[in-house]
Amino acid sequence: MKILKKAASVALASALVFSLAACGNGGGDEGSSDADTFKIGGIGPTTGDNAIYGTAVENGIQLAVDEINEAGGINGYQIEYQFEDDQSDSEKSVNAYNTLKDWGMQMLVGTVTSTPCTAVVEETHADNMFQLTPSATAVESIQYDNAFRMCFSDPNQGVASADYISENGLATKVAVIYNSSDTYSTGIYQRFVEEAQTKGLEVVAAEAFTADSKTDFSVQLQKAKDEGAELVFLPIYYQEASLILAQADKMGFAPEWFGCDGMDGLLALEGFDASLAEGLMFLTPFTANAEDEATQTFVADYEAAFDETPNQFAADAYDCLYVIKEAAEKAELTPDMSIPDMCDAMKTAMTEITIDGLTGKQITWGEDGEPSKQPTVVVVKEGEYQVLQAE
Repeated sequence: MKILKKAASVALASALVFSLAACGNGGGDEGSSDADTFKIGGIGPTTGDNAIYGTAVENGIQLAVDEINEAGGINGYQIEYQFEDDQSDSEKSVNAYNTLKDWGMQMLVGTVTSTPCTAVVEETHADNMFQLTPSATAVESIQYDNAFRMCFSDPNQGVASADYISENGLATKVAVIYNSSDTYSTGIYQRFVEEAQTKGLEVVAAEAFTADSKTDFSVQLQKAKDEGAELVFLPIYYQEASLILAQADKMGFAPEWFGCDGMDGLLALEGFDASLAEGLMFLTPFTANAEDEATQTFVADYEAAFDETPNQFAADAYDCLYVIKEAAEKAELTPDMSIPDMCDAMKTAMTEITIDGLTGKQITWGEDGEPSKQPTVVVVKEGEYQVLQAE
């Protein structure tokens, strides 16, 4: 309290100051002496076009929170968890962040998509709050030292895609269809083209569309066909990809198809003919039909809890909570620490831990917030995703 009325007695002033200190600041920067839980927030789209991503992240976090709490929590303290819908909109995402701050959030898992995450990271940076995004891939989404990511960045996906196509002899003439109005798509596209040139791939067509022209792809497909593209690279989301595959089939164009993690969700898209995706390859850190014990346990538990099969976004989010647990225990965090003190300790701890998760083994992080792990490529075969082994 900055001003006390002159008429107030010294005793009353002292009592008031003591009362305010004991109450803490409702989750603000100073922490609370009686805090006995870690408050972790999440942000992502649970309604709108990208709801499949945000809902999966919300559920993946919830499953991990329940497991961690049942096993004793983090450093002996339970986790409280709250998730806010941002409809993949930057303004709504910042509003969601402020709602979570009012609730008392101490660390953020999010946001799910890149453009909102880039807006929110400005807020977490100003507050020096630890942020770990499961799936925002734009470089700018973690541009400050308080922010880390679980997934590959856009540039890394572009490089890994070009490398895989070249090293496995999938094609020599490649076309690209990308969304020039989307940060995710353009970021991958730019690095893909750069890496393709170094790997001896010929990009014979690079055809763009925008958010306002994402239903008719006949011009882009005809250009790729006319230029003799043996493979079409699609650094886009599955909704547009479903239309491209259907329209290519109608015009008799059947190249190889290769995408990135935004392709996950294609086979679950209502009304989509899965046979059109037969042979489609894409980068993803997780497949639900992998045979390792950790994946199968996760899938079984997720299906029991939410009555649906988890996608990579659920797995990334699940891993995020176990990363937070590992780093928080390394940093010896307690809930009564201030948000900036928690964040500073987590920044160091994140560069000192190694994680075996659902989305990668022996994962580490640099000071730039980027993970180091091996990419996985899957192929659609008989209506399922199957892991491809590099030749």
